Amino acid sequence: MKRIIVLIICLLLCSCAKTTPVLKEVVIGNIAPESSKITITMVGDALIHSPIYKSVKSGNTFDFSSIFTEVESEFENSDLLYYNAETIIGGEELGYSGYPRFNTPKEFAEEMIHLGFNLVSRANNHTLDKGETGLLNSCNFWNKHGEVLTNGSACTQDERDNIKIYEKKGIRYSLLSYTISTNGLVPKEDYYVNIYSDDIVKEDILKIKNDTDIIMVAMHWGNEYRSVPNDEQKRIAKYLSSLGVNIIIGTHPHVIEPIEWIGNTLVIYSLGNFLSSQSYENDYARRIGLIANIDVIKVETEDKSTVVLDNLNTSLIYTYSNLKKYKVIPFSKMDDSLLKNYTYYKDKYSKIVKHYSQEIVVN
Repeated sequence: MKRIIVLIICLLLCSCAKTTPVLKEVVIGNIAPESSKITITMVGDALIHSPIYKSVKSGNTFDFSSIFTEVESEFENSDLLYYNAETIIGGEELGYSGYPRFNTPKEFAEEMIHLGFNLVSRANNHTLDKGETGLLNSCNFWNKHGEVLTNGSACTQDERDNIKIYEKKGIRYSLLSYTISTNGLVPKEDYYVNIYSDDIVKEDILKIKNDTDIIMVAMHWGNEYRSVPNDEQKRIAKYLSSLGVNIIIGTHPHVIEPIEWIGNTLVIYSLGNFLSSQSYENDYARRIGLIANIDVIKVETEDKSTVVLDNLNTSLIYTYSNLKKYKVIPFSKMDDSLLKNYTYYKDKYSKIVKHYSQEIVVN
């Protein structure tokens, strides 16, 4: 039988650190490989301070849609959309609040779901802000939205132990989520929030490793307002890579930190804030965040299947505010009326993103 020669993404010729596909002519015998692809888009902390939800309040309801009109087109071609739910959906009966103990209206999460966000990390230093009641209310809210894969906080031990695996276009994926801090608050039950330890994450990964194509780990780690990863972040990243994690998604610093490839593992040390009202004098670091996109390609032959990450690209975003309204705006739509000397900031934060690899695309 005549051999079929096909083009597939070369896994042997290059490491996954490449940001553009490298193709090679490969002979597969009589079986041509089949491939499938999904695109994952990731943004950072949704840190909903009280001025943000007050700016969109109308009567007894909140409409957050106006905040995202300039950025929503960035999400249209994504299969999976991730964000860190830095603030809980603790329930109206506990009173909505901002810093230091957050409680966000459910309409915010509903708007994020409407935009297509279907991956949500819920382990962070504010998970316990409203005690057991707030945590359980938040848990119950997310459990009603089975289309969204969340991790990091649970109502019961069974829920914590039952790590979910979802599938999209034939690619099986899972999300794990951990935090290194709870702001000194101690959970009544261990399963209320996933506090990071090497042993716990190893145990969780071993449960799902053989049944997934892509494992993502959301890490709430690092030092706030620091634009470089600390030694513990680097250590954990190498450890997670050794366990076979494909993508590490970092948050907590509230500013952008670099992206790095460790072997075949994509490490995003910090995406910064997706939405917040944080600011510090003329330093816009807490208002400038990152959108990261990566393609996941699964190539299947008669004998095996292989998954690669490809086409990494990123874009900068800015939370504009005039104290009456907030807008998340991509730098592709920026001008000096929105952020004076915005080209200076684009260059500054692009260099931070590319600190470990000049090949990373920053738009």
